[in-house]
Amino acid sequence: MTIESVVRAIAKAKTLDARVSFIRRLPEEFGTTDLVQVYAKIARDLYSPALDPDFAYIHWPPDYEIERVQRAYKDAFEATRGFSKVDVTSLSQAILARPASMLAFRLILGLTPSEFAESTALVGVDEKEKPVSKSKIERLESGKIATSEVAEKCAETIDRMMRGLIFNAPPSGMRRRLEKPDTKKGWELVRKFARSGVPYDVFLHQRLYGGAFNQLLNATGKNRGDDLEDAVGAILDGHGIRYLRTGTGNQAQIRKQFEISVQPAPDFIIHDREKNLRAMLECKATNDGGTARDKASRFASLRNESQRLGGVPVFAVLAGLGWRRVRDALGPVIRDTDGRVFTRSTLSHLVDVQPLSSLVTKPK
Repeated sequence: MTIESVVRAIAKAKTLDARVSFIRRLPEEFGTTDLVQVYAKIARDLYSPALDPDFAYIHWPPDYEIERVQRAYKDAFEATRGFSKVDVTSLSQAILARPASMLAFRLILGLTPSEFAESTALVGVDEKEKPVSKSKIERLESGKIATSEVAEKCAETIDRMMRGLIFNAPPSGMRRRLEKPDTKKGWELVRKFARSGVPYDVFLHQRLYGGAFNQLLNATGKNRGDDLEDAVGAILDGHGIRYLRTGTGNQAQIRKQFEISVQPAPDFIIHDREKNLRAMLECKATNDGGTARDKASRFASLRNESQRLGGVPVFAVLAGLGWRRVRDALGPVIRDTDGRVFTRSTLSHLVDVQPLSSLVTKPK
C-alpha cells in the first residue's frame, strides 16, 4: 500500500468516524520513518486546505479609535504650548488641567499603561512612596481629574524619561526605548514633528519594527484565543453536549473530578450525564509555523494522558496559517488525535464524530 493510495482511501471515507478508524490503523501499515511522511501527506491534502488566515482581522476596542488620541494630543499640545513648556511644573499643570493629555504623553514615550505605572516607582527618593497605579493612569487617560500628587509624579516621570535619567545604560546590542525617530533627541524632535508632521518614511519605519496594529494584536491576544473557544462552546451548547471549559479557577477541580494529571488541563473536558470523562479538546491558534511546531507538542502530551486514562479521545481545533506546516506541526497533531482535527470552517462537523455524536441531547 502506497502513501498516495492511503491518502486517497482516507479522503473517500464515508464518515469522519471511518476516517478516524483508518488513521488509527496507520502504524500497523507503515514503519516509523514512512509514518512521518504519511501524516504529513494527510495533513497537506485533507486538513491544511481548511485552514484560513486569521491575521487579516483584529479586535477593535473603542479605546483605540483615533479620535481619542487626537483629543488627547490636542490637549497635550495646547497645554504645553506646542511642547515648548515641558518642565515638571508645566507638565504637572497640563495633566491637572487636561488629564486626558496623559494618553498623549504616554504614547510619546512609547509605553503601555502598566509600563508607565512601573516607571513612576523609579522617581523620588522616598522608598515608602508608592508608584502611580495602572488604574490611576487609565483613569487619567479617560479624562478623570487626578490629585496634584499623582499629576506631579506623572510629570516627574515624563520629564526624567525624556531626559534619559531613569533607566541605566542598555545592555550591549540593545537600545533605550526612547531611541526612536520622534524622541531620540528628547523634546526637540517632538516639537519639530508637532510643527511639521511626521514624515511618511518615518511612519513606515515605525511599522517596520512595530508592525501595523501589532500592539493592538498583543493587547487583544486573549480575545483571539477566546474567540476559538467560544466557537467550540457554541457548537457544544447547541447540541446539548455536556462539558467543562477549563479556566484558571477550576484546574484543581478538574484534576480531582476527572483524574486528569496533565497540566494545564485541556481547554474542554467533555463528559456524559454521569460525569464520566468522554473526551478532551484543545484549541490552538497561530499564524507562525515555528510556533505551530512548538504547540504541536501539547497534543503529544494529551495523547499520553489519553492512553493513561484508557484511551479517552483527544480532539484538536486549530486556527491560523501556521498549521500549514505539515511535517512537524499539523502531521503530528493528526497522529496524536487520530485525525480528530477541526478548523473554523469544519467546526460544524465536530459533533459528527464519536464519542461526541453519542452525547448529543439537542439534535439540530
